[in-house]
Amino acid sequence: MTDATGPEIWFYHLERSTLDQVLPELLGRTLQRGWRALVRVAEERRLEDIDERLWTFREDSFLAHGRADEANAGRQPILLTQSMENPNGAQALFIVDGSELGATESYQRCFIIFDGRDDTALTGARQRWKDLKGQGANLAYWKQTDEGWQKAA
Repeated sequence: MTDATGPEIWFYHLERSTLDQVLPELLGRTLQRGWRALVRVAEERRLEDIDERLWTFREDSFLAHGRADEANAGRQPILLTQSMENPNGAQALFIVDGSELGATESYQRCFIIFDGRDDTALTGARQRWKDLKGQGANLAYWKQTDEGWQKAA
């Protein structure tokens, strides 16, 4: 749900799990809501890794998806990209590996996923939080606990 300041922007601080474990779960929940998703990455190599992972993350299922540089990108429920565009009309934006957030007005929710065990990623996420908070963004911070994800701010 959006408010006057834009979409909800949720920070996911990975401490116990990897992106490969968390991203498919969050994407699955996004699809269950009836939303489309856009996963924005900074590097081509990461795009390739996520592409492969979404086809193989479980033996009994996969997450249908495509890449923005392929035909029919706009028809994909999950789209992987390095671009700032939203060709599939996604309601959920996933930012990984410090990729740029860009304009967020067209999204209902943005997920900024970062590895808390990586000092560079942690520093970048803290700065991004500070900048967005200063802009009046609708922020939430989720951290991993032994019981699962807990909203901490």
